[in-house]
Amino acid sequence: MHMKTVLILLVLALATIFALVCVLLTRGRAPSTCQHQPREQEDTDDGQSLVFADLTPEEMVQVVRYLQGNLGVQLVDASRAKPSDNCIASVDVQVPAKAEVLRFLDGGGARPPREALAVLYFGNQPDPNVTEYVVGPLPTPAYHRDVTVQKYGGKVPYHRRPVTGKEYVDINTLIQQELRKAPRFLDACCESDGTDLAILTTAPRGFKSGDRTTWFVLFHGVAGTGYYLSPVGLEVLVEHGDLHVSCWRLHQVFYNGQYFASMGDLEDAFVANLLEVIRIKKPQPKAVLGSMRPRHPPGSPGPLQYEPQGPRYSIRDNRITFQGWSITFGMNPNSGPRLFDIRYRGERIVYELSLQEALALYSSNCPGGMSTRYLDGSFGIGRFAYELVRGLDCPYTATYVDRHYLAESETPKTNQNSLCIFEHDAALPLRRHFSDSQSLYYGGLQKKTLVIRAISTLINYDYIWDFMFHSSGAVEVQVHATGYISSSFLHGRGTDYGNRVGPHTLGTMHLHHIHYKVDLDVDGQLNSLETQDMEYELVKDPWSMQNTIERPYLRRERLEREDEAAFPLNAPMPRYVSFASPKPNKWGHPRSYRIQITSFAGEHLPTSSPMERSISWGRYQLAVTRRKEEEPTSTSIYNQNDPWTPTIVFADFINNETITNEDLVAWISVGFLHVPHAEDVPNTVTVGNGIGFFLRPYNYFDEDPSVDSPDSVYFSSEQDAGACEANPLACLPPAVACAPHLPPFHYGGFLNL
Repeated sequence: MHMKTVLILLVLALATIFALVCVLLTRGRAPSTCQHQPREQEDTDDGQSLVFADLTPEEMVQVVRYLQGNLGVQLVDASRAKPSDNCIASVDVQVPAKAEVLRFLDGGGARPPREALAVLYFGNQPDPNVTEYVVGPLPTPAYHRDVTVQKYGGKVPYHRRPVTGKEYVDINTLIQQELRKAPRFLDACCESDGTDLAILTTAPRGFKSGDRTTWFVLFHGVAGTGYYLSPVGLEVLVEHGDLHVSCWRLHQVFYNGQYFASMGDLEDAFVANLLEVIRIKKPQPKAVLGSMRPRHPPGSPGPLQYEPQGPRYSIRDNRITFQGWSITFGMNPNSGPRLFDIRYRGERIVYELSLQEALALYSSNCPGGMSTRYLDGSFGIGRFAYELVRGLDCPYTATYVDRHYLAESETPKTNQNSLCIFEHDAALPLRRHFSDSQSLYYGGLQKKTLVIRAISTLINYDYIWDFMFHSSGAVEVQVHATGYISSSFLHGRGTDYGNRVGPHTLGTMHLHHIHYKVDLDVDGQLNSLETQDMEYELVKDPWSMQNTIERPYLRRERLEREDEAAFPLNAPMPRYVSFASPKPNKWGHPRSYRIQITSFAGEHLPTSSPMERSISWGRYQLAVTRRKEEEPTSTSIYNQNDPWTPTIVFADFINNETITNEDLVAWISVGFLHVPHAEDVPNTVTVGNGIGFFLRPYNYFDEDPSVDSPDSVYFSSEQDAGACEANPLACLPPAVACAPHLPPFHYGGFLNL
């Protein structure tokens, strides 16, 4: 063989061996761990956001100690208080008046005193009532003042108080005592002695002011699964309005379409063969309707979202900053998430954005279902926002924040990791264009948003609350409903009120209505409300006068009064509704923010209903009113148990005052009608069950502010698109050639129940 050929073969062999060695040395080597880069500090807040901060556990303890020592009455811990006792029901922050806050934030004024709002139930008094006190200054309280009359125009009657956990325990004890009076019936209908049946409350509680009479629905309870899909057909009506638990009684019994005066009467009817009994076997854990246990072993992991150089947002105390945005966040234990002082590029857009209420209104041919109108604020939307599951409820690498509350106890509780913050890649361009004419180029920007999320579990339903902030200057608010449907026992013409979803289970039709408060301050506090929509005008063609053309034109209108700005639910509304500043942008248009609603709401309760005024906010998809310090919320936790004489009536806010160049508030209702179907078992899915609204800049800027985003991409046909200096997307392979650092999975959400 020729020597040259031998040398060539030898070189090739050595090269092959070298390549194989490199492969063997690198095979199985884990990529390097991503290194977090320090973020540029955008926050110049210097602790000012703490004027809105939720109370710390230490502050809550100080308020409790102060009340115990300064009210002159004996206080019993609410966790064991009887209706005839005095107790502290809840303690939350008292947010200062807006004028005081703005003097502090914008005018260099003094920091407002930090105060708490304490709600007390006074059952051990000649005139039992609910009283609210403002307590301050924190952290060392020295005064309290009764604000009940100032807020509500009078004392709050005792029967309006929300039901406590202790009251439910006492009711369950009574029901169990009564169930023992029908042993043969229970064995025949349910294979039960009653002790293993789950008991579900309904609300409101009666038919008139002063009533405290509640239907309770009984279900088969199976450990590890939701009982809400396993009704046994038995419902009981309990009177529990008396201050003395010993005076409570079972008032009525319902079973399979028939009503009885007592469990004893039901038992007698069964023994006498006067009752049609549907025999339901006790469900087994592996076969129970609604089990969420996995049916297959885990597969390979799906896509994972992570930040290769660490989060691009920063959190300091209760304030988040992200690419020009700054947001102050908190959680009301009753009404849920609340945001304050939302700014973009240093300008305040929203002073307050807060959830107000969540209504679930049901139908059925069973008494519990047909009478249910849950107002979830009275149960505790924020209080029942539990720990989020890392990697499922939020991205694995999201930032998780604890929330603290004091309710029905003298000891603060912590819902750890119950609020999450993350940057989300929507896998969709925010904007893009590919130019295929004149000059060849591509330009675009990925849709990446900052998300603040909490999830509330309110009995059977789970509500996912999202607040999203876009680089276009838009704010997006969204809620998704999931969890278990509530059901009734299928009997008679039950399918007039829903769909059959199990052997004896009726998925009952219901509607969800959610209410938000949005205090927009668009280029200042003084705003007006403008609407725009299209109409057609018939005109002669200027170039061909014998012909006509239907030309769309823009109809602009400025609404002058509150009555004009109250848009009824499901009625036509102008497509563009904007809060407008008196100041123009560069092109002469008022700097504005548009409200854009996404909703599929069911029909509102007829105004002829005696309880409609308690949820009168639901009359309107949007109502704009002048902001008033004495109208801080659209509802009250006391409206649930006395909707016939509501403590707060939102409709009274609308009294035709002028809304031109005033400090305005938008009250927004979103909702959907839900007719449960087979695919709602085991759980309602979030797909198609999302509603919300946008706050979008409308001539607020002189151009789309996202053009300044450092994530923008542009390259032309004359450039090498694969070069990092020409196209930031080409920088990704070396920049993200690392593995995310994932903290160990931990979940403690069951520990604080």
